[in-house]
Amino acid sequence: MNGNGRGMAISRELGPLLRHWREVRGKSQLDLSMDTGVSQRHISFVESGRSVPSRQRLMTVAEALEVPFRERNTLLLAAGYAPLYSDDSWDAPDMQPVVEALRRMLRQHEPFPAVVMDRYWNVVMSNDAAPRFFNCFVDMAERKLPRNLLHLMFDPKGMRPFIQGWAETSKSLLARVHRESIGRVIDDKTRELLKTLLAYPDVDVDWKALDAPASTPIVPLNFVRDGTTLSFFSLITTVGTPMTIAAQELRVESLFPTDAETEKLYAEMMKDAPMPVLPTDH
Repeated sequence: MNGNGRGMAISRELGPLLRHWREVRGKSQLDLSMDTGVSQRHISFVESGRSVPSRQRLMTVAEALEVPFRERNTLLLAAGYAPLYSDDSWDAPDMQPVVEALRRMLRQHEPFPAVVMDRYWNVVMSNDAAPRFFNCFVDMAERKLPRNLLHLMFDPKGMRPFIQGWAETSKSLLARVHRESIGRVIDDKTRELLKTLLAYPDVDVDWKALDAPASTPIVPLNFVRDGTTLSFFSLITTVGTPMTIAAQELRVESLFPTDAETEKLYAEMMKDAPMPVLPTDH
């Protein structure tokens, strides 16, 4: 236990944070003790503000609770320690090996669309096919940067009018926001994103009441253009064993045609699809 007033103030900030993450994961103090080897008594002391764990012990607890890197830094600061995980942007020098690998993945996915997004679905990179594909439906030059994939889907002036089975698709996308949120926890910015999406017309506020899952292993995303339906599904790729916040929060979304007919129709559509002009306010 720290003997000065500052240490006690710090521990009082740490306790509620640690209790929050333990409750989010549905673990009792005894569960957490068994997962980490840290005594239940010590965990209780930390949560009540009577003790501050060592840096290593705190990170052991954070690992057991699957606390995202960004929030682990918050725990460290609350305990009086320096942040451990770099908060540089995705295009920082240290991220260049990862960025180059992502660019290679994007190129290799041609001729089909693929994008790299941050944790809030903002597109930070894409292959050439992605903007060309969406430009076949809407004028992408009119959409401000950074382009948000969810807003592109939900906006009545975006892809929304071209999505078949909108009720089911919108529910599926909203469920994905929850399921794929970093650490499976909805932070304030994700909550605000959900709020703005729910404000669009024809969005079911009771989206959590999903029907029973279908027998298919994928959720198709169907677009209709000139009376023709193109059916796709997506695969999500994340960075294995990330060591920075940016690396943990980036993910690649790659679209694949669901059937041979879609692949054929897609190839015909993309023959003359132009690359959209970038907006001037980026």
